[in-house]
Amino acid sequence: MNTPDDSSENNETRGERRGRGRGGRGGPHGRGGPGGRGRGGWQVADLPSATDAADWFAGRLPSEWFDSVEVSTDREEILVIGTLADESATDAEAEGRISRFRSDTREQRIEIALEAESRYQRKVSWGARLGDTTALFTHVSAPVMTRLRQPERQVLDTLVDAGVARSRSDALAWSVRLVGEHADEWLGQLRDAMAEVDKLRGQGPAL
Repeated sequence: MNTPDDSSENNETRGERRGRGRGGRGGPHGRGGPGGRGRGGWQVADLPSATDAADWFAGRLPSEWFDSVEVSTDREEILVIGTLADESATDAEAEGRISRFRSDTREQRIEIALEAESRYQRKVSWGARLGDTTALFTHVSAPVMTRLRQPERQVLDTLVDAGVARSRSDALAWSVRLVGEHADEWLGQLRDAMAEVDKLRGQGPAL
């Protein structure tokens, strides 16, 4: 069972914003930071690599927090989902355990998130898993702008008219999720190839 995550305007996120406020507006996506937005849009090329984020969190997180940790990254966000011990818990017990973990570790997680955001120039979001229950504490919903021709718009409108999606943007998100579910292996190979290209680019030519 997946527990609905909170609004990004919850107390925890506001606390993180207060922490980041000391550094001015040059945060992960601020106007003055490495990932800032200039006339040409987000300066993605200036973002530091996050390929070692999983290793960094593995070394930084307290060992008693999780049995295992899943770290996923993109250009805007690092999502950290940890698995708590005792998978035999009922759904209600799992929700209670996750809620208690969230409350007990909030200050430490904010501190760790600030360190990671400074290192990787991306927002850090948290979640926890226990048995079949997964809850996201915070998350990033990043707008993606695109131009679609009529045949592509008709696909989205069909999904809306059929009640599969509530809007074109919802239909587009649904389509992306569907592709991801059916192309995991191919997407994984593509990401591995891209990581190798980044590695070679960083090494430069042998002189």
